[in-house]
Amino acid sequence: MNVSTFSALAEPNRLRIIELLREQPCSVNQIAEKLKLRQPQASKHLQTLSKAGLVTVRSVAQQRIYSVRSEPFSDMSEWLKSFEHHWRDRFSDLDTYLAYLKKNDL
Repeated sequence: MNVSTFSALAEPNRLRIIELLREQPCSVNQIAEKLKLRQPQASKHLQTLSKAGLVTVRSVAQQRIYSVRSEPFSDMSEWLKSFEHHWRDRFSDLDTYLAYLKKNDL
């Protein structure tokens, strides 16, 4: 996982493309049609997603079929899990503080 992963997903149309591809692989034209984008616009977004390593592409006859790569999302999930301990401790501290306030009628 790297910064380009988050940069690629920060753009709403690219996130919508990932959500669409999560359901099934699609061609550029299918993506453009389903998301009401122009084909060049969809292609540009797919190029960015491909450079970020979030999608793969394969040729089938004259079409390019795009699929989501699971590895970057697994990496992102693991990275986010690394914050769980931190937040659990912070919420525990907050619970302790709120109990103190309640006990002391503050």
